[in-house]
Amino acid sequence: MIVVNIVITFSGPHGAGKTTIAKEVAKALKLRYISAGQIFRELAKKMNMDVIEFTKYVEKHPEVDYMIDNKMKEEAKKGSVVLDSLLAFHFAKDYDPINILVFADKEERARRIAKRQGISFEKALKEIEFREESERKRFKKLYGIEIWKLNDFDVIINTTKIDEKTAIKLAITICKILVEKKCTENKK
Repeated sequence: MIVVNIVITFSGPHGAGKTTIAKEVAKALKLRYISAGQIFRELAKKMNMDVIEFTKYVEKHPEVDYMIDNKMKEEAKKGSVVLDSLLAFHFAKDYDPINILVFADKEERARRIAKRQGISFEKALKEIEFREESERKRFKKLYGIEIWKLNDFDVIINTTKIDEKTAIKLAITICKILVEKKCTENKK
């Protein structure tokens, strides 16, 4: 399926699976894929900081959030894209996006992050809690946004009890249905 001028956003807490799912949806629908998290991690690496250090830095330097968020707006405007970002649902709103929230409970997310990064469950849990509290405060202060309010999303996928392959298949199916619906509506 080739789709033009469609914007699909994936948001959700760290470790829920949004990046994995978003990449596969982009591939299946032949859309560009842009990740705010990847940009964030690349900036942290350039500054020789780990994610927690860089999160603390960004708390005092809002220009970093503004730069990443402006990039998401620019990419949404171009269309034909899957945006993987905590706030893409908000910054793509002028481009009639399909907004998807990927969620999993905190313990499951910590297990996934611990496995992926080769760290302890406890360290992963602390990292999640620190980053999410920082982001909640920053995004409220910068944009007046409460992240992950259910009514901001068209679809919510809870990955806590489903495997990665099932979550991807589910997301691709849902996105194909919603894209087809949008294309049909646009023809009218």
